[in-house]
Amino acid sequence: MDQRLQNTHVKLLAFDLLSLTQTPTFSTSDPITFTRKNTTISRTEILGVVTSRELKPNKFLKFTVDDGTGCIPCILWLNHLTSPYFSRRNPASLKLISDMAAHFASEVRIGVVARVRGRIAGYRGAVQVTVSDVVVERDPNMEAFHWSDCIRLARNCYNVVGGAVERYRVERETPTCARKIGEKGKEEG
Repeated sequence: MDQRLQNTHVKLLAFDLLSLTQTPTFSTSDPITFTRKNTTISRTEILGVVTSRELKPNKFLKFTVDDGTGCIPCILWLNHLTSPYFSRRNPASLKLISDMAAHFASEVRIGVVARVRGRIAGYRGAVQVTVSDVVVERDPNMEAFHWSDCIRLARNCYNVVGGAVERYRVERETPTCARKIGEKGKEEG
């Protein structure tokens, strides 16, 4: 299993995210791993219109993001100050995390275009994003830019294996004319 994208926020469209393969593991910290074409993915960045919103004060905000290819369920936890899960953390940093989560929750409204980053999780057999941060996009062109980024990255990074990533990096750093000269030299030699 390829681990190179394990801790990277991978830009995905909903149809890609919702079609990830879920595999149970024996780890208690990560009971499910998600793979795309034999590459393990744990974090994602999505962008789309918020189409639903369910707030349980001081517990969670559940919302859905629609990017045109599907709807992605997201959950933003708001129980940082009351949950025993966070009890071992530094109270000052916990207060900061709690305040940021409350700010993100206030920004998420139906109809806004939101960029969401977070951890890919499974809940009742379905994929969802456990939110780490939300940015409301003011520029409507960001949806098209996100789509083109997702397509470009899928073609050039996510769909390639091993050494092909290094080859792609070298090709991007080498001017086009230099690549053509190099190819011409190979043909003549």
